[in-house]
Amino acid sequence: MIVFPNAKINLGLRILRKRPDGFHDLESAFLPVGLTDMLEIVPAAGDNPGKSDRLTLTGIPLEATDNNLCIRAFRLLRERHGIPDVNLHLHKRIPTGAGLGGGSSDAAFTLRALNEMFGLSLDVPVLMEYASMIGSDCPFFIVNEPSLATGRGEHLEPLSLDLSGYTIILVLPGITIDTALAYKMISPGIKDQPVKEVLRLAPEEWRGRLVNHFEVPVFQKYPEIDGVKQALYAAGAVYASMTGSGSAVFGLFRESPVLQPEISRHPLHIERFS
Repeated sequence: MIVFPNAKINLGLRILRKRPDGFHDLESAFLPVGLTDMLEIVPAAGDNPGKSDRLTLTGIPLEATDNNLCIRAFRLLRERHGIPDVNLHLHKRIPTGAGLGGGSSDAAFTLRALNEMFGLSLDVPVLMEYASMIGSDCPFFIVNEPSLATGRGEHLEPLSLDLSGYTIILVLPGITIDTALAYKMISPGIKDQPVKEVLRLAPEEWRGRLVNHFEVPVFQKYPEIDGVKQALYAAGAVYASMTGSGSAVFGLFRESPVLQPEISRHPLHIERFS
C-alpha cells in the first residue's frame, strides 16, 4: 500500500500556559496542505515474527531509528492488535524542524494504512487515541480537515474556513528549528485575540490580529526567517506568518504574486484553494 502523508500549516498559534506535566496549552488552527511525503508499506518476508519490521528512507536525509514515528506507530498496532510484521519505505519531502508536522503526519498515515491493510476496523476515535500516544499533532492527521486545536494540540473541533480563490505560497528556508528549544524561548500567556475569533474575519483582516507566539523568539535568533515573511507581504500577500515553531513561512494571496529574491531562492510549495 502507498499513501501520501501531507503537511499542515498553523493559522495562528497562541501559547497559553505551561502545564504541570511539562507540556503547554495552546490554541491554533490546523490546515492541511498538499506538500506530501510518500509512504509504502508491504508485508515483511522475515522468519523472525515480531522482530522483522524494517524502515528504509530516501529523500530528505533522516536516520532510520527505532524512534522514527512510523516505526512507533506500527509497533503500537502490533502490540495492541497482533498485526504481522511489515517493511516500510518513506520518501521524505516535508522538511523536519519546519513546523509542518511531517513526522506526525507520517505516523498518523501509518496507523490509517495499517488499519485498512489488516482490516482492523478501528474507528476514528480509537485511531486518534493511538495517535495521541505518539505525538501531540498526530491526531489531527487522522481527521485531516481544518480544525481548531487546543490542549497540547490533540483536542480538535471542526473549523469552517473558506479560502477558495486564495493561493498559498509556502517557503522552506532550509533552517531546522528544534521544537523543544523553541518552547524554552517562549513566554506563555501573552494576551492576544483568540484564534477562533480572528478566523471569523476575512483573511485581509488577519494581519496584526492572527499571531504566532513563536515568531518573536525565532525571528530574534533567525532574522532571515522574518525577512521571508516581510518579502511575502512585499509580494502582495494579504496575510503571512511562520507556521508552528518554524522555520517554514507561508503567505496567502488574492492576486498573482511577484516573487522577490528572498522568496524565490528558497524551495517553494504553491497551492490554490478551490
